[in-house]
Amino acid sequence: MTTTPFKNEPFVDFSLPQNDKAMRDALAKVKNELGKSYPLIINGEAVFTNETEPSYNPANKEQIIGTVSQADQKLVDQAMEAATQAFKTWRYTSAEVRSSYLLKASAAVRRRKFEFSAWMVYETGKSFAEADADVAEAIDFMEYYAREMLRIDIPVPLVPYEGELNRQIYIPLGVGIVIPPWNFPLAIMAGMATSAIVAGNTILLKPSPNAPIIAAKFVELMQELGLPKGVLNYVPGRPETIGDYMTGHVDTRFISFTGSRDVGLHIVEHANKRIPGQKWIKRVIAEMGGKDGIVVDSDADLDAAATAIVQSSFGFQGQKCSAASRAIIHKDVYDTVVEKVVQLTKALKMGNPEDNAYVGPVIDDKSFAKVQRYIEIGKTEAKLATGGELGPDYGYFIQPTIFIDAKADSRLMQEEIFGPVLGMMKADSFEEAIDIFNSTDYGLTGSVFSQNEEHLAYASERMFCGNLYFNRKCTGALVGVHPFGGFSMSGTDSKTGGPDYLQLFMQAKLVSEKF
Repeated sequence: MTTTPFKNEPFVDFSLPQNDKAMRDALAKVKNELGKSYPLIINGEAVFTNETEPSYNPANKEQIIGTVSQADQKLVDQAMEAATQAFKTWRYTSAEVRSSYLLKASAAVRRRKFEFSAWMVYETGKSFAEADADVAEAIDFMEYYAREMLRIDIPVPLVPYEGELNRQIYIPLGVGIVIPPWNFPLAIMAGMATSAIVAGNTILLKPSPNAPIIAAKFVELMQELGLPKGVLNYVPGRPETIGDYMTGHVDTRFISFTGSRDVGLHIVEHANKRIPGQKWIKRVIAEMGGKDGIVVDSDADLDAAATAIVQSSFGFQGQKCSAASRAIIHKDVYDTVVEKVVQLTKALKMGNPEDNAYVGPVIDDKSFAKVQRYIEIGKTEAKLATGGELGPDYGYFIQPTIFIDAKADSRLMQEEIFGPVLGMMKADSFEEAIDIFNSTDYGLTGSVFSQNEEHLAYASERMFCGNLYFNRKCTGALVGVHPFGGFSMSGTDSKTGGPDYLQLFMQAKLVSEKF
């Protein structure tokens, strides 16, 4: 198969009237489709169950996006059997054919870009730009992984040895459980699912309870494209009913998970317990969040730094594992940066994502309550500079909130909040700022604003995070450009959208022939 070089999908410019109209037309179309019922998909067949769960619009708590059938353990067994049988042939399907499904899917999503964006506006409360970036990243993942599979399919060069023909190849693992998050409901979900599939595995996709409709729409698309039955099985269900059962199943070969630290650690522990009949050590690929920060040096471009802090902290209400929830500022410019960040934050527009407001709701009642708890904690640990209030009561709205004069060891600066809350503190020196940055259990993203090349070199060597950015925001990683993944409690060091990611779903095999 011949492909063009990978190129990132461009973002839509919503300042152009035709794009704004296209998005609003898509919202109107999707609105007419809300409230439908969605089945499980097992071995290519729809399975409706008596137990169902609704998915709600976080910006309109009474609006049901759709109702989703829920799997029990018996249906999980059926899906595992379907995936196991499909693996027997899918594993031997050529890399060219497997990659072609991803390329066809990316083209189909591209054609339906505004429609998929509209679903995310309704189901997860994304602004137009955040939803479009999510769609673009989904396209990028599929385009990139399709090309990567073709590259990996070429045997690895080995040291020549007289009298032997030796080659190393990569083969798929088997049946996997894919558990994506709700905050990038198309991009991360599609990337996790298709990376495993293109590598030759078959999967059970357990969507987030907060974004099952978008996942269902993607599964529908893959069915329309003719993906063989049993390769992708859509198995939503209550975590307490099927979560441990899926990850602990004897036929599960790997688990790909993106979500909270506590759930990720539980999966790792649970998956590592061998059960009777288990033939392998299960592999866990986990991305588990962060406590990300931006360091501002005394000679930094303060306007650029303030803008990046606000964008990184409050884009999609801070509900990104890469979001900056800490700003660590050199004492010489602390007051100036605080003033700029507070002014920019106060100017942010809050409202219904359907109206393309920059600040929308947090995802659900649990997140709503959690963020409020942390705001109360912040009031006891630091000084409230702005925010802290609730927005319109028809949705889960919380004003972007900033605390200043925080302490490095406070809960505000140590614990992942996953909401629109930023803690700011001063450091006496650049070196101290880096030490403060490194003081959490996480290591996902970080950013430094400085014009001092020696300081940037110092940060490059000493800042402990998987994605480190200089003089730019710490969110917005691009597939192929910024392979994404972190250290410590941020996960298993996997790098999504990078050249070694697909190998996590494969195992190396040496074939040696003497002649």
